[in-house]
Amino acid sequence: MSNPASPPAVGVLDQGPELTFPPGFLWGAATAAYQIEGAATEGGRTPSIWDTFSRTPGRVLHGHTGDVACDHYHRLGEDVALMAELGLRSYRFSVSWPRVQPGGSGRANAEGLDFYRRLVDELLAHGIEPWLTLYHWDLPQPLEDAGGWPARDTAGRFADYTALVADALGDRVRYWTTLNEPWCSAFLGYGSGTHAPGRADGADAVRAGHHLMLGHGLAVRALRAARPEAEVGVTVNLYPVTPATDAPADRDAARRIDALANRFFLDPLLRGTYPADLMTDLRGVTDFGHVRDGDLATIASPLDLVGVNYYSRHVVAAPVQGADPVPYRRAPSCWPGSEDVRFVTRGVPVTDMDWEIDAPGLVETLRRVHEEYTDLPLYVTENGSAFVDRVVDGRVDDTDRLAYFDAHLRAAHAAIGAGVPLRGYFAWSLMDNFEWAWGYTKRFGMIYVDYESQARIPKSSARWYAEVIRRNGLAAH
Repeated sequence: MSNPASPPAVGVLDQGPELTFPPGFLWGAATAAYQIEGAATEGGRTPSIWDTFSRTPGRVLHGHTGDVACDHYHRLGEDVALMAELGLRSYRFSVSWPRVQPGGSGRANAEGLDFYRRLVDELLAHGIEPWLTLYHWDLPQPLEDAGGWPARDTAGRFADYTALVADALGDRVRYWTTLNEPWCSAFLGYGSGTHAPGRADGADAVRAGHHLMLGHGLAVRALRAARPEAEVGVTVNLYPVTPATDAPADRDAARRIDALANRFFLDPLLRGTYPADLMTDLRGVTDFGHVRDGDLATIASPLDLVGVNYYSRHVVAAPVQGADPVPYRRAPSCWPGSEDVRFVTRGVPVTDMDWEIDAPGLVETLRRVHEEYTDLPLYVTENGSAFVDRVVDGRVDDTDRLAYFDAHLRAAHAAIGAGVPLRGYFAWSLMDNFEWAWGYTKRFGMIYVDYESQARIPKSSARWYAEVIRRNGLAAH
């Protein structure tokens, strides 16, 4: 196993002509299994909810699927060599549950585990720290057929799967993330139905969110039992939520969305409780009868780190005065109990996902987690942007993405200066890939992927990021 540098001292920054990050700052990039691996039916892998969802007409743009994706399963060596060329210190990847444990129960699939053994060994051979995410949305289809995340049994199944992966890879992997963005799994998968499995029921979404966190807590305990030396965390996608005006109704709309987007997960994970105002907001959706004695203590099992995925800010306003709320309540929504809250655009620059670019929001988010919730080390486990990229004379000059990374790394530096124990940053994404319901129409990668030839072309942002890593910092403005 590699010997990563000791955690950097918080707030120790160079005051010279560059914005220098603390010694040992972990520079990385991230991907997810279903988005890049392909080989959907090879090596004993069975369908996940995303296989089923993407093969259902009308669910994914242009009928795209992850059947081939970036063919990373067959191009593992090439891709790790590219990581090494960029100087990555760490690579955050996810393990495909149905590749390792077909059907979601029973013994491990040796051929599936062998793929991840090869990946980890290749990373270590190139001096790249593996950062393993256990769940990035690819629930085995048989578990969904049995009820999915709204069913309590799925949490226990997740812990069993975790133990299999820990037993196989724990001797070589130091950093472990249980869940990636449980908000998306719960509220897009079971609330609005815009993500797999495509169900649309507010009560199911709330139950799914709770059982995802319960599965997290059980997985933490399984990891501790199997590998006491492991560094264990969870990754949540967080947003600063701002009222459109200072009017009380707008401030209350912001409170409601903040409760669903952020505090629904932060409070149970780091405080062992649900916010009282959230439970009041959701009383027309659920009575929280799915929460059993001991669940919250399990969810709040001690962690070693917290991962934060950051992309944008939510600006919200109260429902239109006098509007009939019934149509809102009937429409599938990822905001159960607050379906009629309005999301407001401000006319600022946006990415190709139509997400507003708001680098100061990263400082705000990191400071909030540290100052209100925990002294644990924090990592930005995803941050990035989709833009329209074109190959011209064999090059991809993605200046918009480069500027996005630059602004957000300056924000990360400012957060460290403000006392946040930020220990690392993972760019999303290493390469262009299957962007969920958008298929292959949105490109987030630092490496361009020609999906027909599978050729890889490092973009300008990749070369720039490599220099940031080499210098451990940014040029001062």
